[in-house]
Amino acid sequence: MEKIDFKKVLKHLYQPRMGEFSLVDVPAMNFLMVDGHGDPNVSPAYVEAVEALYSVSYTLKFMSKKELERDYSVNPLEGLWWSDDMQSFVDRRKDAWDWTMMIMQPDWITAEMVERARSEAARKKTLPALAKLRFETYAEGTSLQIMHVGSYDDEGPVLKRLHHEVMPAGGYIFNGKHHEIYLGDPRKTAPEKLKTVLRQPVQTA
Repeated sequence: MEKIDFKKVLKHLYQPRMGEFSLVDVPAMNFLMVDGHGDPNVSPAYVEAVEALYSVSYTLKFMSKKELERDYSVNPLEGLWWSDDMQSFVDRRKDAWDWTMMIMQPDWITAEMVERARSEAARKKTLPALAKLRFETYAEGTSLQIMHVGSYDDEGPVLKRLHHEVMPAGGYIFNGKHHEIYLGDPRKTAPEKLKTVLRQPVQTA
């Protein structure tokens, strides 16, 4: 049975160049999502959200393999981040951030499968964020993105360059929430080696 790795299938979305912003057209995709607010480093709600997302995502993977004979690697954790003041991202004022953590699902995963996976995950373990989890299509369209290598707290200068240099130079304005895709595991990877896709949906001014 072939095992699909969407990081390779969608390489242009999950493996952008380092050091240089590129313009991409991001298609609509389906995600498991959980919303929250505040600093992810100290928020119990953030930990609960991530745990619920992975529990349901792995349950869906095994369900797909058993019932549909379609296997795939569980996709990386992603996050949408926003605030009333976008400068808070450059300044890293994390207590002011709102977020949606999410994991992309293959297009053959259905809402009915998600509900069965939610019930199965709840049967195995107490997961407070399960009730907040939703299955939703998300479309970004035209976006600027870059591969950031290093600590999450070192993203500030990169975002400052995006907001104040790259976007104005290209005649772009914001058209959606700041998006991050986490390709490294901070529990196992040194901060200076973490790889994160930084993406910003844009439109012409």
